Amino acid sequence: KSGASSMKRRESETTMPKFKDDTTLETHKLAGSNYGYTAARPDQLTATEYTLAQVVFDESGSTSPFARQMEKALQAIVRACRMSPRADNLMLRTLNFGSRLREVHGFKPLNGCHEADYDGAYQPGGGTALFDSTHNAVEATNAYARQLSDNDFQVNAVVFVLTDGDDNESKFKAADVGKALQACVAGESMESIISILIGVNVNGMAQSGGTLDDYLKRFAAEAGFTQYVGIDNLDDKALAKLCEFVSKSISSQSQALGTGGPSKTLDF
Repeated sequence: KSGASSMKRRESETTMPKFKDDTTLETHKLAGSNYGYTAARPDQLTATEYTLAQVVFDESGSTSPFARQMEKALQAIVRACRMSPRADNLMLRTLNFGSRLREVHGFKPLNGCHEADYDGAYQPGGGTALFDSTHNAVEATNAYARQLSDNDFQVNAVVFVLTDGDDNESKFKAADVGKALQACVAGESMESIISILIGVNVNGMAQSGGTLDDYLKRFAAEAGFTQYVGIDNLDDKALAKLCEFVSKSISSQSQALGTGGPSKTLDF
């Protein structure tokens, strides 16, 4: 019985189930990966330009003590972004990862994202597929930006990846993430992309030796992230600061759309 249960769990993980099944989103595959993404159809979009925002959350087993905090963080980010003067030009995708990737929802206009939808969205357990999830986020951004650009939309993007551990599950490497980020620029489907890696509780030790902070700094440098932020302790004060940082960064990048370049990075 336990073996059958384990098999069903693994099968569920590999299909990347969505927290809320949204029939307005199309499913897309990504070359070279078992994981794709979902996104709104271009003919359903009403604006002429969009900022594609992605929030990628580590939900490995070590995040269990602050799982509810992370749900509240996502809700706070959505709430703040909905108050932005550029809210109608924002699209959001949320992706969680433990040992496998789990798309909470695909790219959809922010006005279709509601705080209550994220209750129960955080389901901690498993290892840390940090590289695979980051690679998927970047590849999905690039693919969807290309689709929108081909349909005469103007696009830029911002990707946030939050983790409390070093990778121990991925097929892809840090260098693969770097190649994916470079392809976003070379592809010219986006005006600009900002990528921000956020480490939490970074004073702990990495499995590969040294501190987690050192490990994530190396990952950020090798992959070519725009910015790295290390948070020593994820208490309520730090969480509130994190939510403000993410929502302001999204808003800033959206306001930069049409200027020909990315927004300036913000101090945490």
